[in-house]
Formats: sequence, C-alpha cells, structure tokens
Amino acid sequence: MNEPLENDKTFDEARQRCPVAAYRFQNESIPMILRHSAVMEAAKDWKTFSSDAPFRVPIPSEEKLRKVRQLPIETDPPLHGEYRAIVEPFFKKPRDPVFAAEIVALIDKMIDGALIADSLEVVSDFAVPLQSKALAHLLALPESEADEWIAWGTHVFHNLIDGNSNETAVDAYIARQLDRAAVSPSGDFFSALTQAEFQGRKLTRDEMAGFANLTFAGGRDTVIHTITSVIAYLARHPEALEYLRADPKRAVLATEEFFRVVSPLTHIGRVCPVSTNVHGINVPADGRISLGWASANRDPEAFPAPDEVRLDRKPNPHIAFGAGDHFCLGAFHARLIIRELIKQLSKSVSKISIIEEKPNIETTADFQRQIGYERLVVKMES
Repeated sequence: MNEPLENDKTFDEARQRCPVAAYRFQNESIPMILRHSAVMEAAKDWKTFSSDAPFRVPIPSEEKLRKVRQLPIETDPPLHGEYRAIVEPFFKKPRDPVFAAEIVALIDKMIDGALIADSLEVVSDFAVPLQSKALAHLLALPESEADEWIAWGTHVFHNLIDGNSNETAVDAYIARQLDRAAVSPSGDFFSALTQAEFQGRKLTRDEMAGFANLTFAGGRDTVIHTITSVIAYLARHPEALEYLRADPKRAVLATEEFFRVVSPLTHIGRVCPVSTNVHGINVPADGRISLGWASANRDPEAFPAPDEVRLDRKPNPHIAFGAGDHFCLGAFHARLIIRELIKQLSKSVSKISIIEEKPNIETTADFQRQIGYERLVVKMES
C-alpha cells in the first residue's frame, strides 16, 4: 500500500488539471468531483446534488440488480432523517460495550481457528464469515442466520436463485424474514421494520424491503475488502504488526488510516435536479455527478504524503464513509470490526505470510482500481 496504485495516478493527474474529470460508466459520461474540499462541499449540498434518485445513487446504476429503492440512502432531507431514525437504534449498537464484547469474542474465535489451520483463504473463509456473523449480532438475529448469508459470497446482487429468474437470494431471504416477522415479531431488525411507523402509517412492504436491501448490500463488499486489505498489509509489513502490538490504543488511528487508504467505495452518485455548472462542466437536469471518495482520500491538499500508509496519521479527515446528512449508517459497525480485528491480530498473531493472492480490480472504461482481493491465502502464526 505504500506504492500509489494506477487508479490513484489517474486521479492525481486529473486533480492537477481541475477539481472534476468526466469518466464513462455504462455508456454515460459522469463528471467525478475529485478534490477533498470540493467533494465535502458537494456531499453536504443535497439540494444541488440530490440522492432522491432510486437505483441511480450507486455507479454503475442498479435498475437491473434490484427492485426497490434503498432506504434511507436514496432520499433527501427531511424524509431522509425520518427514515433513518427508524433503523438508527440498531446501527448505534456498536457504541455499547456489551455489544462490542460480542464482536471481540467473534473475532477472537475466528483468529484462533486461523492459527491452527495450515493455511487460510481470507476472503471466503474469514472476511465473508466475519462480516456476516457480525451483521447477525447487529440485527439481533441468531449468529446461525449468517450461514445463509455467507453462501451469497461477496456480492449479494450477483447470486440469482436460478438461471431463469431475476430474483436474487437476498430478495427471497428478505421476503421470508418479513413474512416471519409480520406473524411473530420479536426484537430483531425485521420485526422492527414490520412494527415501525412512518409519518403516522406503517411502512409499505417495499419500504421494509428497501431498508433490508441496503443493510445487506451496503456494507458487505466494503467491509470484506477492508478486512482483506488490512490482513495483506500486515503480512507485507511485519513492523506494522509490532508497532500495533506495542500499544493497543494505536488501533484507533490505524483503523482510520486503513479506511482512508483502502477507500472501499470508490465513489457514489448524485443527481442534479436542474441544469448545473459543476466546476466548469455543465450537467443537464436529471444528469448525474460522482462524489469521488477515493480520490478525495488521496488529495495532497488534505493529506500530507497521501500515498503513504501512516498508522499514526492525525488529523485524518478521510471521507470513506461519506459526509453530511448521508453519512454512512454502518460506520460505527465497520469501525468496530476493523479496530478490534487490528487489536486481536496484533495481540495473537506474530507473523502472517502470503501464500497466494489475486487482487480484486474494479475496472471501468477509464481507470482500474484495486479494492481488496478476490482470493488471498495466508498462513498465520502465533
């Protein structure tokens, strides 16, 4: 990670010319805002750059991948805040020491298993199970529920029930859980959705599914890729493992630096309700722009030596979780997982050796970017 990736060089060259560069996605030319200050400003200006655009907030857009508007992310204030309040109690649980202890115990158990294995395929046998089981705890569901989610792999929308159906496994799972919760509600996430009210009425079925869809898709590959990137970095930099072992409190700043450098979500879309000039580029009404989180997180104006991994970087104003009203609901949870993973690895593991690796490359018409790994085989030693 100390070497700038090809995507970062591409963004660097564009940043030197102007704050915005146009990139092609699905045959659509979309201006990507690149500089940290400009991205921050745009992220907070929801009236000019709206999220009220079902299926079009992700880039590439997801009209063909899902059937429901993701909530609360694909709405603007004040509706966004009202929707967000319905599920926010679940996503604040990581601040509870009792909940945090559950995640620590989960990570400890998984690292213990890795240490006795001859080798470990980090993506499928560690990162996916850890993300899935930690999510089960967050949603107040039995950890055993994660067994089905683990089978979905890294990307939930790419797992069709059968070749002749456009229904994904996550769609079918959400439907079953909502049916179950409507008949026999308990204290879990799905029951909360079936019992919730919005503006004096019950949520519609599509609204419930929209919350659940985002919950299962929004923080899945991003957390998984961050986990694999952390383990790969510590394997390549044993001195970093020693540094973290010397003081467990160092994991806090290290966590933020890993999120900055990995930037597991390259960017996100916004729609201009009216024709808008974006730093010299005209965007027509209903046209999209991109908020370039990854580019902003390597902006030398915001981060000295931005391509260096500095585990003690402070301040670290990264925007890997976004900014403004739409700041990521799952940020507390993601931070808890990565922070405790770093702590437990530095406490229990003396050495990590990479046996095999296949980087996960995000490929567009104009740039390539590594985000985590498709496959990463390591040996952990106590």
